[in-house]
Amino acid sequence: MSDALTIAVDVMGGDLGPRSAVTAAVSVLDADPDVAVLLVGLPDVIDEARARYGARYGDRLRLHAASEVVGMTDHPRDALRHKKDSSMRVAIDLVKRGEARGCVSAGNTGALMATAKFVLKTIPGVDRPAIMAPVPSASGSTFMLDLGANVGVDADNLMQFACMGSVVAADIAGLPSPRVGLLNIGEEDIKGNETVREAGRLLAASALNYVGFVEGNHIFSGEVDVVVTDGFSGNVALKTMEGVAGLMGGYLREEFTSSAVRRLQALAARPALLALRDRLDPRHYNGASFVGLSEIVVKSHGSADSVAMANAIRVAIKEVREGVPAHIARMFENQKALCIPA
Repeated sequence: MSDALTIAVDVMGGDLGPRSAVTAAVSVLDADPDVAVLLVGLPDVIDEARARYGARYGDRLRLHAASEVVGMTDHPRDALRHKKDSSMRVAIDLVKRGEARGCVSAGNTGALMATAKFVLKTIPGVDRPAIMAPVPSASGSTFMLDLGANVGVDADNLMQFACMGSVVAADIAGLPSPRVGLLNIGEEDIKGNETVREAGRLLAASALNYVGFVEGNHIFSGEVDVVVTDGFSGNVALKTMEGVAGLMGGYLREEFTSSAVRRLQALAARPALLALRDRLDPRHYNGASFVGLSEIVVKSHGSADSVAMANAIRVAIKEVREGVPAHIARMFENQKALCIPA
């Protein structure tokens, strides 16, 4: 077995089927010779991958069969209790046993979080893991958390999210002092519910680079690097972004195909349109981290194609190389660095 950094990939999750995940894994192997991928799926999928790619990549492509699949409609509790040999569970177990350094899945988000939390546990001092991902902004990208793991939170939870988000932004984006904002319905201190106001007071007293309350439009302004919120608001904001992006894309297609003149205009504007599409392409932002776990788990969007899935795998690789969980653990071990008032 090589000493390559190994990522376990659940190939059975997602809307496009195993081929998308397998193709993504192969593209990552082609691009990074220091990485190995461990594919986990049903036996027929694994046999096909072995026949097609086994000889080409040798021990950099490992395969592990599972007998079950977690469906998108499965309740997290049922998946955890009754599908212990699912591709999702097996991939996480491989991380637990040290056979992989991280796990990537496009499967059922609730089941993935519940299983990962049960098997891998949280970092000491972290009450709840959170889902964190980058979204496009004027400065390149802004990290948001929580994006759906925790619907109900208290001020301490939001403080912990801010600390973890600051660590991830520093490690992944190379920001020496990430600017942290707390999502609210206004920038004034009197705005928002008591939980948000109390979290704001905790953050203001911390050593984090806290810039205050931010509203929804500030997510994209480039004025903040990390936006902290509860899982309900974060998920609504994320899905709203996706919906607006789809709407704008549809409008552009309609306008540029509405007449012969418009089609000629579209042809002239093609370079700019392609550049815009590339900057806003959600595939480039695919890969949500489950921060706060003792090991690395990354959730890919369920509709991810091979390009998007490959990006999610690269997120896991980056977090392994930067030692993100260890950095978060050190912050929570050092109460002074965390700066939660006694």
